[in-house]
Amino acid sequence: GKWGFQDPATPVMEGIINFHHDLMFFLIIITVFVCWMLFKVIILFNEKKNKIPSTIVHGATIEIIWTSIPALILLIIAIPSFALLYSMDEVIDPIITLKVIGSQWYWSYEYSDNLEFSHESLIFDSYMIQEDDLSIGQFRLLEVDNRVILPTNSHIRILITASDVLHSWAIPSLGIKLDACPGRLNQTSMFIKREGVFYGQCSEICGG
Repeated sequence: GKWGFQDPATPVMEGIINFHHDLMFFLIIITVFVCWMLFKVIILFNEKKNKIPSTIVHGATIEIIWTSIPALILLIIAIPSFALLYSMDEVIDPIITLKVIGSQWYWSYEYSDNLEFSHESLIFDSYMIQEDDLSIGQFRLLEVDNRVILPTNSHIRILITASDVLHSWAIPSLGIKLDACPGRLNQTSMFIKREGVFYGQCSEICGG
């Protein structure tokens, strides 16, 4: 199997992966430094080498260093984090709106923009294909009977809610994970950069 992220298909998911790699750089450096300092303290300041403990209780220089450096690291992390967070909520003149309704145990979809071309909106339900009904090459717990088809290189708005209990509409390759709550309407947007089949699941213990 593959370890790590799925291949990104949206700018948001690319940003999430890049941000993860940046965070891992800081985490590795900090972990190595802390382990090195811990090892050094254990070796150099054990009871055999320092029978009489030091009486130093205050050091302005070291206190400034261990306060300012972590604060600077947090600031470096926070700036791209907020930029990525706000980009997820940005909706730019969508060419199409997809309404998503979570239910036990299926999803309902509506292309409301279809009203411009027809007097009826396009509505359908999407059920997961049972394991006994899968064809050769299909993926267990991922295949559905009716797939959602969306355009590439276009701004898409997603409106989501639930009809019964809590759900979560998640598609990792698109960088989408949006809660579906009964009586509440959540919104997000996406811009798909390449063609493909992207699988997702309900990332919620439904009703939990």
